[in-house]
Amino acid sequence: MVLLVKQAIVIDPNSPFHNQQKDIHIQDGQIMAIGDQLSIDGAQIIERDGLHVSPGWVDIGMQIGDPGFEHREDIVSATRAAALGGYTAIAPFPNTDPVMDTKASLNYWRNQSNGNLVEILPIGAITSHCNGKDITEMIDMRRAGAIAFSDGSHSTQNNGMMMRALQYVKAFDGVVINRAFDASLAGGGHMHEGLISTQLGMKGISHLAEDMMVARDINLADYTESKVHIHSISTAGSVDLIRQAKAKGIQVTCSVTPLNLFYQQDSLEDFDTNFKVLPPLREKSDSEALLAGLRDGTIDFVVSNHVPLEEERKKLEFAYADFGAIGLETCYALLNTHLSNLGPEKMLNLLGAKARQIFGLRIPGIQEGAKAELTLFLPEQKWTFGKEQIGSKSKNSPLLGQPFTGSILGIIQGQRSHFSQLR
Repeated sequence: MVLLVKQAIVIDPNSPFHNQQKDIHIQDGQIMAIGDQLSIDGAQIIERDGLHVSPGWVDIGMQIGDPGFEHREDIVSATRAAALGGYTAIAPFPNTDPVMDTKASLNYWRNQSNGNLVEILPIGAITSHCNGKDITEMIDMRRAGAIAFSDGSHSTQNNGMMMRALQYVKAFDGVVINRAFDASLAGGGHMHEGLISTQLGMKGISHLAEDMMVARDINLADYTESKVHIHSISTAGSVDLIRQAKAKGIQVTCSVTPLNLFYQQDSLEDFDTNFKVLPPLREKSDSEALLAGLRDGTIDFVVSNHVPLEEERKKLEFAYADFGAIGLETCYALLNTHLSNLGPEKMLNLLGAKARQIFGLRIPGIQEGAKAELTLFLPEQKWTFGKEQIGSKSKNSPLLGQPFTGSILGIIQGQRSHFSQLR
């Protein structure tokens, strides 16, 4: 494969070509040359007005249905959706069937991703079957390639189990990921507890269900002197707690979803089940606090919170519909549409660079001799999201028909590439 990316603005603070418009010659999966007005015989030309190129992005904590729920999402469709969203790597939660709770199960994902366009970076389970009872062999899974440990959608409820997990990962400087959701306080709610839930007669999920869990995880991280990452926070209280913890030097990091940044509880007034997600859409004051946390660095990065579900799980009365929405294909576009003033460098940090740093992942670079692991994107391009832009098997998105500014031209991963909109 010989590619020539023409007149692309390089976004890579570690590259000598950062913020410069350059041609990039890629051959056999390697960056051969970076310069001006390059001409390579037989090369496929990649050229678009306003083209930007950055090291490949990574999404942490999405869901893959393979194995066990391949009708929702298999590895082929998950990696296709990721490529359409600009991701060269994804780190799925272990909530499959069987659960990714052993070295052997993780090897399934690793083997399936060999030679794939999008790399799969496994997150191993904290407890066997994600049942919260018996701790797993994390060291074995770490050796098998687990980048972190979590029970994923089954947040770790037991205080002692969470403490032991944090102590366990210290042996290899690992990270525990937890979704801040206290099930005993959530009480089987269906949306944020507030004015809209009251008006609709729906049982609500209090902000306390998140804030109390965040406070617990921070205290345990402090006590164990270990690393915890809180996945997809949604409340102003969480932002304040994490900001204070970071100021004290506690090893806590966190992420947020675009839906929680830009949509609130009023999106559920017409019972759109595609907006029924966890964490739930909350109040305007929460979104404002999340945006402030994103700008000041309290929130470390943005996640798609991609949860594919078949139509039969969503086209139900609101109380019976499952939580979750797909998000790989729209995460960047939604972020760029609302926060284009952040600039491409901040976008790179939110969509890949900071996550790679936190989880100790290899950081791709844009320099001669490096492996080509690149995301190509168009920050100014306007488009409308339709089903034809969905790579996932599932179509449970609340954003169909939404206009966006900022699109993905394609990704390059070694000798493989995918481009969705070449001229």
